[in-house]
Parts: sequence; structure tokens; C-alpha cells
Amino acid sequence: MEPHTLSEHQALDVLVPVLAGVLGLAIGSFLNVVAHRVPAGESVVSPPSACPRCGHPIRNRHNVPVLGWLVLRGRCFDCGEPISVRYPLVEAGTGIAFAGVAARFGVDEWRLLPAYLAFAAIAIVLALIDVDVRRLPDAIVLPSYPVLGVLLALGGDGPALLRAAEGAVVLGAFFFVVWYVAPGGMGFGDVKLSGLVGAMTAYLTWGTFLTGAFLAFVLGAVAGLLLMAGGKAGRRTAVPFGPFLVLGAWSAILGAGYLGDAYLRSIGL
Repeated sequence: MEPHTLSEHQALDVLVPVLAGVLGLAIGSFLNVVAHRVPAGESVVSPPSACPRCGHPIRNRHNVPVLGWLVLRGRCFDCGEPISVRYPLVEAGTGIAFAGVAARFGVDEWRLLPAYLAFAAIAIVLALIDVDVRRLPDAIVLPSYPVLGVLLALGGDGPALLRAAEGAVVLGAFFFVVWYVAPGGMGFGDVKLSGLVGAMTAYLTWGTFLTGAFLAFVLGAVAGLLLMAGGKAGRRTAVPFGPFLVLGAWSAILGAGYLGDAYLRSIGL
């Protein structure tokens, strides 16, 4: 019986990430719509997706994630104008992200999958919007708190949930102080997003929390230096911090958090 059980477990360890990846492709298509419409104050439900140049609705057979863009060779079926490669990249990237999340938590921690898949989608769309318009919309950030809180509660781990709440307060307070002391260094949207990041990383371990916060600043600093070196930014150029905040968080969640755990153990915490 034991070999049979192990084989089933291994099969699920492969199947779950594959299914999550397929789901991610579809979600990625929706995230493209959200990233375009939410900053403009438009509905994400209607009207249906259309070519941004000629306005013709996209046919269902052309709306298949990634494949639709490839079949059309990156051009609108009606007007022939180019369709940005960003669309299939977001779809494919979301699919890969969802598969990675499923592989990270696997079958053994399946109760956490809904929360972290949702957080992956939220992180991706907020990063896209921040790059586009230098803003993190309250319409996405604020509802994410109760939604992710409820999903984390499904994990059934009371101490971890308390730690998540503490992480949200600690990181949110830290970012608030940075925002208050150095106006212009970051937007208040980053402060609101930091609480979300603090909760989702601290839920796992304090080491994940520490690593995620540290990497956000390191990645942001490195990107800023590279932009200045390339002449694309100056000392006072505003660089969106949201993408680095979520990238640091996800680097920690998907594996780098062990560095923070090791550091805390080394100092007896």
C-alpha cells in the first residue's frame, strides 16, 4: 500500500502545478484587462475585450491566452495593427507564477494555495499598474486585506494568522515612518501595500518576513543604480517601488526566506 500511496502523492505533486499553471494563463488574461482599466476608472467586466486601436471586440477563438496572440502573429485580426507583446508575456508569466506557487506549497499545504495564488495575482497586477502610472490603486490594495485574511484563515493555523497580523502592523508602521520622514521617497500606496506584504510573508515565518523586506530595498537600490548608470534616471527620479516590494516578498516566499530563518537562528531568535 505504501508504494501506491507514494506514487499517488508524486502524481499530485505534478498535476497540481500543471492545473495551477493553466488557471494562471486564464487569470493572466484577466489581469491585462484589470491593469488597463482600473487606473482609468473603467469597469473590468464590460465591455468585452477589444483592440485598443480599432475598437473591434476580440473574437473568442483569438482570446485564448498566449495562443491567440501567436495565431494572430501579434496583430489585430481586423485592423492589422500590432498587439503589444506584453499581453502574452503577462499571461505566460502569471501561468508560471501560479505553477511555482503550487509547487512551493504542494499537496501537503493545499489549504494555503488559495491565499497565495490570490496574492500572486494581486502582486502581478499591482506591479504592472505601478510601472504604468506610478500608482497603487486603493480599489485593489484595500479589498485585498480582508480577502487574503479570510483565505489565510482557511489554513487553520491560529499562531501563523496572529503572526501575519503582527507582520502587517510592523512592516506597515516601518514604511509609514520612512514615508513620513522622507517625503517623496515613496508613495503612500507603498505604505498600504507594505502591510499586505508583511502579512503574507510573516504568516510563513519571521525569517521570510525579514528576507522579503530586505530584498525589496536591495532590489530597488540595485535597479535605481542601474537606471542611473544607463542615464535613464537621476538622483531625484521617482522609481516605482511597488514592483520591488512584491518581488522581494515572492523571492522570500518561494525559497529565499530560509536566509532570514538562518539569520534569526544564528542570533538565538
